[in-house]
Order: sequence, then structure tokens, then C-alpha cells
Amino acid sequence: MMEMLFFTLLAVVSAMAPGPCDITGEAGNPCVAAHSTVRALFAANVGPLYEVTRSSDGASSDVGVLASGFANATAHDEFCAELDCVISKVYDQSPMGNDLSQRHKLVNASRHPILVGAGVPVYGMWFDQGYGYHCDDTTGVATGNEEESLFAVMSGTRRQKGGGGCCFDYGNSENSVVAKNRSDGAGAMEAIYFGDARWMGNSGDGDGPWVGADLEAGMYYGGGNATKTNPRNKPLPYPFVSLYLGGREDGFVLKGGDATRGELATMYDGPRPDCKIAGTCQRHKNATYTPSYQPMHKQGAIILATGGDESNDALGNFYEGFMVTGATAAATDAAVQANIVAVGYTTLE
Repeated sequence: MMEMLFFTLLAVVSAMAPGPCDITGEAGNPCVAAHSTVRALFAANVGPLYEVTRSSDGASSDVGVLASGFANATAHDEFCAELDCVISKVYDQSPMGNDLSQRHKLVNASRHPILVGAGVPVYGMWFDQGYGYHCDDTTGVATGNEEESLFAVMSGTRRQKGGGGCCFDYGNSENSVVAKNRSDGAGAMEAIYFGDARWMGNSGDGDGPWVGADLEAGMYYGGGNATKTNPRNKPLPYPFVSLYLGGREDGFVLKGGDATRGELATMYDGPRPDCKIAGTCQRHKNATYTPSYQPMHKQGAIILATGGDESNDALGNFYEGFMVTGATAAATDAAVQANIVAVGYTTLE
């Protein structure tokens, strides 16, 4: 029996194509967090992607992967036949165990069906206002001014238009130990923000949505002289968008593109925001340090669809996200984008 199970698992692993975390790992940037309800982000992942919980009886079940590496939507549908499930946990596929669990309300598990590959049904995460996840006590995630790189796939057609609420984020944030899950001032966060919020008048080109960096006390689409306005940061109005935030020791990089075709465009590459231009670096009364964007004061928690201070007024869709150590090379980012394009994301709505 055990021998049969071994060969079954081996067949699943061998059938899966390399995932983005395989690409970054081979490049020297191992994933320390990897979350998706859509697919395995490592070729060797045969564990569950997420957990669903029914409201009718409180029972929970894990949703795993098919031989293709995509989520097993049939198992999802069978367990959630009454359409009363929420996604109660998104498992970290990295070895670090940084699972995302409830911070605010939990999303309806069956609200957002999409297709991948050659018409394989899976579920994305559909966030309305008031929803959000986090992992407070993490392992391996960058802290202080350590370098890191973040990737995510979100939606550019479903957002809170006209400035939006705070904050549709994925990435590094305050934790409960240092900041008590409150804003700890400029530099306490380093998370991908996606939307068209114009915090303190900040903007990219046109009307958005733009890929930005939520660095606490502000969402930025550029830094240095482009702290307030960055015309190089172009709108990404695609049904599925690829997003990248690279946090170096001395600056940051923003990239974005269509997650179904093409390459990533560099929207910004330079120093972090200038506090004199930003006007948001004042010391918070409860801050544990002197706020600044250089150096950073990252605390290493992980958030999804919420701000570091627990703000949950934003909306959007999430499909996959992963965080790696160090600053990735352009060739690595291009390879990850090609891997995402190969998923074949397609809408049903």
C-alpha cells in the first residue's frame, strides 16, 4: 500500500511543470512564502493549497492539487455543494509554514470560478470590503532593511475606482509583537499595493490601476523625485495582472504587466520615497523607532487584502503571491512572468 502511494505521488510530481518558486530558488532567491488557491507554486508540491470550512456544520476540508498542478476544484465543489464554504486558510507552499488565516471576514470559497490551462476550473479569491487574511508569526520573511522580492497575480478590472479604500495589499507588514497590528509609521511595511488610491495626492500615469508599494504611511508609485507623481508607472487594466515589488537595501523596484501575455514593464527603479516630498514621515505617538523609508523597519508579518494597520476598505481579486529572499535579477523576473503567462488565466465572468 505504501509503495503504491509513493509511486502515485511520484507520478503527480513528475507531471507538474516547474513553478515560479522553482525558478526563483534556482536563481538563489528561495521562496519564504507562497500562497495560491489556483495552483502549485513548486513542482514538488503535493500538499493542500487551501482549506475550506462549511457554515452549515463547521466542518473543514483541504483542497489539494491535480496531476497538472492546478487546484482540485472537483473536491472543492463536492465538499462545498451547498455553496456555504469560506476559504478559512491559504497554506504556505514554502517550507516556512507561513499560512494565511483570518484577520477580517473570510471570502466565499465558491464566489469566483475561473479557468486555467486548457479549460481547467479553479477558484480565485474574491474580496469585498471588510475581508482580509494575515500571518502574524512568520519564519524566514525579511525584517529591518533586509532585501526581499514579492510577486502577485491580481485583477485589474475589479477594484474600488476613484481613489479607493485602503488597502489591497500582499506582502510584508507590522506584527502584533512590535506594533500591536497598528501603523508603526513610515518604513514598517513593504507590500505590493494594487489600485488607484491617491494617498496624499500620489499617482502614476492616467487613472490607474497601478502597481505600488505600501511602505506604511503611504502607497507609492515611485520614489525620489517621483515620490508624488510617477508618469512612468502605467495603468494595468487587464483581467489578470502580474505585479512585482523588489525591496533593495537602498531603494525599490516596481514592475507590472498582463498576466496572460507579454513581458513585465519596469514602472520604477530607484530610491525610496523622499520624506520631504511625501509629507508623511512624522513620528506616530506609538512608533517604536524614528520613521523613515531609508532604512526600512520591516517587521515580517504577511498580509493579504488588508493594510498593516488592519484597514479593510479595499476590494479586489487574488490568485497567487509569493515572497522570496534577496533582490531578484531581471532575468529571473522575466522567467517568472513567462511561467505565469503559461498558466493560461481566463475569466468566466
